[in-house]
Amino acid sequence: MNNRHLYGLVFVLMAAGLGLFFFKVTVLGFPVTPFEESEIWDVEASVSFVAQKKPVRFSLFLPRNTERTSIVNEQFLSRGYGLITRNDDGNRQAVWSIRKDTGEQTLYYHATVQREGISSGRKIKKIPDVVAPGFEGPFLDAANSVVSEIVSESADMDILVAALLKKLNSDKPDDHVLLLLGKKNTLDKKLQTAVQILALHGSPARVAHGIRLKEQGRDLPFVHWLQVFDNGFWKNYHPLTFEPEIPEDYLFWWHGAAPVFTAKGVDNPKVKISVSLSLESAINALVDRGQVLTPQLIAFSLFSLPIHVQTTYRILLMIPVGALLLVFLRNIVGVKTFGTFTPVLIALAFRETELVWGLFFFSIMVALGLSVRFYLEHLKLLLVPRIASVLIVVVILMAVFSIITHKLGLVRGLSVAIFPMVILTMTIERMSIVWEERGPSEAMQQGFGSLLVASAAFAVMNIKMIEHVLFVFPEMLLVCLSGTLLIGRYTGYRLTELFRFKVFLKD
Repeated sequence: MNNRHLYGLVFVLMAAGLGLFFFKVTVLGFPVTPFEESEIWDVEASVSFVAQKKPVRFSLFLPRNTERTSIVNEQFLSRGYGLITRNDDGNRQAVWSIRKDTGEQTLYYHATVQREGISSGRKIKKIPDVVAPGFEGPFLDAANSVVSEIVSESADMDILVAALLKKLNSDKPDDHVLLLLGKKNTLDKKLQTAVQILALHGSPARVAHGIRLKEQGRDLPFVHWLQVFDNGFWKNYHPLTFEPEIPEDYLFWWHGAAPVFTAKGVDNPKVKISVSLSLESAINALVDRGQVLTPQLIAFSLFSLPIHVQTTYRILLMIPVGALLLVFLRNIVGVKTFGTFTPVLIALAFRETELVWGLFFFSIMVALGLSVRFYLEHLKLLLVPRIASVLIVVVILMAVFSIITHKLGLVRGLSVAIFPMVILTMTIERMSIVWEERGPSEAMQQGFGSLLVASAAFAVMNIKMIEHVLFVFPEMLLVCLSGTLLIGRYTGYRLTELFRFKVFLKD
């Protein structure tokens, strides 16, 4: 191919990418830097279930306005389903229903949440009713003993609640606490028991549930804390630190012992919560101020996708950056690796395990798998059965490794399951072939090179600034493509070859 054609294509791609980038920044006012201190968040609840060809009713608790947070905007996506929202004992609830439906269904609730200043809230004149604790027989005697003990140690409500939570969370609980908690020794159970004991004391209390706005991602877990009514206010208590305050980034969702959803007429109901910084809201603010001349750019951008899909693309859009770095290290520097995409995929796994633990896991898995692969060579298996056997062994090794590290208390060991099984299997197969055909030295060089490139790709792909730019300005991928095309026609010396042939350079 003529070099002019290539250079022309590279120029067009780079001009298009950079041109659109500068247009968005200078004319439309799109943010170049991530809003790390943003107080606006997108919160999405994804409801999925399998309808059973019968009437469907799905109820979901919703977040509501508090002194800490306010719901700026909310939307419901419920094609074909009737929807009502209602208030029940201070909780908000959405109820979807339909006369008859079948198959897999997904409904969405989306809210834009703004964090407000922390305040003590409005004083409540009417004291809430104390729900009957529900203790009987030996449970009542045990609860009375706990109440007597914490009351004798406390001068005010803060100290009383802290003493109660400390007692329930003790590593060596007494017989009374063991009886009250039973076998289900979870945090939610401890908080529900605390509510019952406080009710026996005559103090209104309830368990509050929510999420943390600090944590971006998909399928976020709910956090739980204790609320106790004291001197006209509902006071929040952290369940583990026992302090009369909770983190500022807690978003209240609902309170009480009821689950976050109830469903009728469906199988396998699930609710997944996704959270992200609301860059779209910031950009929409520019639209409202008339600074964005073409709002359709937002309507057909990545911001229009559901939050959990946006989170996926935040990761996928980093792969071209890793691929560009890989091309540079292979073709310009001369680093040897196993395959083209293996190091980039390993770098993606490192995002879950962190770099040091990822290198350790990968080295152990490849070393053990390589030993098994050499043994299988003596069995004279055909290619496909041999690779399938290695894959099965890799899965077994991953399971065993996770169990061992869990028993040793190494939480990161559980992340080994994140490693792509196929990538590990093909790396083992490729390394064994190179070992047999070109010797152990070449195999070790390519193995080390793969880990080196994966580490470099992890470092680059983990930069928040790059992630933000590619998500807000996906046209910058055209610049990555143009750089890859330019390197693709490079036929000069690689940097490592300059050291190998430095004798010839002297002559």
